[in-house]
Amino acid sequence: MKRALLVFIVLVSCVGCDQVTKSVAQSFLSETDVWSFWGDTVRLQLAHNHGAFLGLGSSLPETVRDGIFSFGIAGMLMALLFLTLFSKSASPALILAYALLLAGGLGNLIDRLIYSGYVVDFINIGIGPIRTGVFNVADVVVVVGALMLFTGIPRANKRLHEQ
Repeated sequence: MKRALLVFIVLVSCVGCDQVTKSVAQSFLSETDVWSFWGDTVRLQLAHNHGAFLGLGSSLPETVRDGIFSFGIAGMLMALLFLTLFSKSASPALILAYALLLAGGLGNLIDRLIYSGYVVDFINIGIGPIRTGVFNVADVVVVVGALMLFTGIPRANKRLHEQ
C-alpha cells in the first residue's frame, strides 16, 4: 500500500507540474520569440518536438514515429508500472527512481496523444554557445530517475536498509 501511494504521489505531482508548465508555455511563449533570464543562462521558447530526446527520430515517417513514440512508449510504461508495483525486491529508492521514469514518460506521452504526435518543449539552459537542447519538466523528471538508477542510489539505499 505504501508503494502504491508513493507511485501515485510521484505521478500526480510530476505529471501535474509538467502539464501545467506546458500549458503556461503554450499560452505565453511562441516559437519565434525567446525570453531570456539570468544573463541568458535560461531561455524560454516554445518548441514542438516530433522526435524523442533532442529531436531524435523526428525525421522518421509519421506512422513509424507514432508507433515507436506513442504505442511503444505506452507499452514500456505499462511494463515499468507493473515492475514498480509488484517487484518484491525493490527498495523505496528504486521505486522512486522507477516512478520518476514513469511520470516523465507519461507526461510526454500525454502530449503526443493530445497534440497529434508532438511534445511541448520550452526550456533551454546554457552559458554562451554551450547550450542544452530544448526540454520540459517531464524530461527533467526522466533524467533524475535515470541518474538515480545509473549512479546506484537505489542499490546504496537498499544496502543501508539491510545493515
